[in-house]
Amino acid sequence: MSHNQQADVGKLQQQVQQLKEQLAQAQRLTALGELVSTTTHEFNNVLMTIINYAKMGMRHKDTVTRDKALEKILAAGTRAAKITNSVLGMARTRSSGHEPTNITQLIEDTLILLERELNKYRIAVDKHFQPVPEAFVNANQIQQVLLNMIINARQAMPGGGRLIIKLSHDPKEDMIDVVIRDTGCGIPPDVLPRIFDPFFTTKNGPDSSGKGGTGLGLSMCKEVIEAHHGRIRVESTVGKGTAFTLKLPTVTKAAKRTAAAPAVPVASCPSQQPIQT
Repeated sequence: MSHNQQADVGKLQQQVQQLKEQLAQAQRLTALGELVSTTTHEFNNVLMTIINYAKMGMRHKDTVTRDKALEKILAAGTRAAKITNSVLGMARTRSSGHEPTNITQLIEDTLILLERELNKYRIAVDKHFQPVPEAFVNANQIQQVLLNMIINARQAMPGGGRLIIKLSHDPKEDMIDVVIRDTGCGIPPDVLPRIFDPFFTTKNGPDSSGKGGTGLGLSMCKEVIEAHHGRIRVESTVGKGTAFTLKLPTVTKAAKRTAAAPAVPVASCPSQQPIQT
């Protein structure tokens, strides 16, 4: 391959990478817009709780009733703070690189954002969280993956069901395992090998909530996880449900990989610019 051809390939690879980043950003903003709409309704419910118990406290002068009203107002205010912090966390432009991240908190924040939607579709959430070390990830990207996985699980249970989320540490591989399991319809064996293909979907457009149907969700999830030097796998049984397992590197795992990586030689000729891929 000639020098000019190599340069052209390098430019094309750079353009593809930029387009992928723009698509990921667009998907994040779309998800944020959908969640703001959902959480606005939830926030309004919290405000109504605060207003109603404040009125009750003003009407009744006895200490017992007022204490009860204040406790309800405090609980509602705490709930409102959690909702706000979760939305701000997703909207915040975190570091574009990877950094130590509390995966437990990231999952909790994601569930807060989706709580109203899960309740609306009668999805019960079972959490089994073990203590885990910090992961070395891009928090925005991993939260987008979690949102996509949980929304997919909810869509697989149109009549309601259980969402089981497990978090554990695999000390042998020094990886954090996140398992997202639903009790939905399952994925047929002939479809399962294709679910990570770009633009492949079994949905006929967005559902009643306006989510899904593009065929880009799972392919982007796979790409994000692999870019983190992680892995994603799926197990499914028709009529019983589906389980996705995400394996993410810990901070120590990432540090060892970085230390073991060979040094990249620097070109000595100042007139040549390195090709970015």
